[in-house]
Amino acid sequence: MPKLLKTQVAIIGAGPSGLLLGQLLAKHGIENIVVERQSKEYVLSRIRAGVLEQGTVGLLDEAGVGERLHREGLIHHGFDIAFHDHHLHLHLEQLTQGKYVTVYGQTEVTKDLSDARQASHLDTFYEASHVQVSELLTKKPLVQFEQDHQAYQIEADYIAGCDGYHGVCRASIPRESIEEFERVYPFGWLGILSDTPPVQEELLYGNHPNGFYLCSMRSHTRSRYYLQCSVDEDIANWPDERFWDQLQSRLPSSISANLVRGPSIEKSIAPLRSFVAEPLRYGQMFLAGDAGHIVPPTGAKGLNLAASDIYYLSNALIDFYRQSNPKGLESYSRTALQRIWKAERFSWWLTNMLHQFPEKSGFDQRIAQAEFDYLCQSELAQKALAENYVGLPY
Repeated sequence: MPKLLKTQVAIIGAGPSGLLLGQLLAKHGIENIVVERQSKEYVLSRIRAGVLEQGTVGLLDEAGVGERLHREGLIHHGFDIAFHDHHLHLHLEQLTQGKYVTVYGQTEVTKDLSDARQASHLDTFYEASHVQVSELLTKKPLVQFEQDHQAYQIEADYIAGCDGYHGVCRASIPRESIEEFERVYPFGWLGILSDTPPVQEELLYGNHPNGFYLCSMRSHTRSRYYLQCSVDEDIANWPDERFWDQLQSRLPSSISANLVRGPSIEKSIAPLRSFVAEPLRYGQMFLAGDAGHIVPPTGAKGLNLAASDIYYLSNALIDFYRQSNPKGLESYSRTALQRIWKAERFSWWLTNMLHQFPEKSGFDQRIAQAEFDYLCQSELAQKALAENYVGLPY
C-alpha cells in the first residue's frame, strides 16, 4: 500500500523554479511538498545560466535566500555586442533609468534555495521514480511515486509542474487540451567553464563569420565561454586548445589579446530552441518554467522567465489561501503568457541577429548587418534592447 501524504501544493521538480515556489509559499504558511526524480547531487551540479534580472533578485530576497547572492554576485551596469570587428557598449543604467543585472550562477541560486529548504525542514523527495500525476480535473489531484522501494501518494489541492521540458507534468495533459509552439535552431552552443579571469569585466556577445560567441563569467576568477557549433557536433572533437583558438579568432582585435587560457573544468553542448505551451493550466495543475516554455539562451531569459512565472503563481496561491481570492489562479496562464511571448520575441530577435544560420542568404546577412548598424546609430533602439535585457516589469 502506498504511504498517503496530504499537502496544499505538490511541487514536481527541485530546480530553481520549484524550490523558489516552495520557499515563497512556506513563508506564508502554505504547505508544500517537493518531488524530484534526480538526486540532490545531480540537481546541484547542473551548470546553467547566470544573468539575473532585478525582479529575480527581488524574489530571491523575498524568499529569504539573497544574502550570498548580494555578497558574491557581480553587478553589471552594461554589456557589449560585437559584430565582426566592430564593437558597441550598452550602458544599461543610462538606457533604463537605473536598472542593471547581476551575474550569479543558476547553480548557486539552486544551492541557496536547497539549503534554505533543508534548514526549514520542508518535505522534499529526491530520487523519486515512476512519478505520475492524476485526477487533475478533480478537487484533489494526486501525485504518485516511489522512493527507496516505498510507494507514496500525495493528495493535494494543486500541483505545480516545475519539472522541466522533459518532465511528466506537461506530458500528462491530453494532447487536445494543450497547444505547443516550437522553433528548433540549426545549431548549438559549445560551452566551457574555466578558472581563468574573464576576458573583460562585462559580458560580450558577438557575431563572427565563423559563428556566434559569448564571453561571460561566474566570478572575477571563473569564466564561462560559448561558441556556436553544429547541433550534432561531437564534443570529443573539441579539445581545450581548439576551443581557445577558435574563441580567440572570433574576438574583436581590441579584446582578443586579453584572453587568458586554462584547462576547462566543464564542457558541454546545448541545443537551442524556442518553445511555448498554451495554456499553462490544466485543471488543478499549473506549469511553470521550462515545463511550459524554453527560450534560446541568447537573451538571458530562461531562469528569469521561470522566476516571473513563480511570481505570478506564488502570489495567486497566496491570495487564494489567505484571502479566498481565486482570481490570480484563474488568470495565471493568460498573465504569464503575455510576458513569456515578449521574452520569446526578444530572444528570437537577438538570436537571429547574432548567429550564422546555415540557410542564410546574402540578403539575410545584410539584414543582420543593418540591424547592428541601426542599433549603433539609434539610442531608441538601444533603449528597447536594454529594456528587454534588464527585464520587463511583472
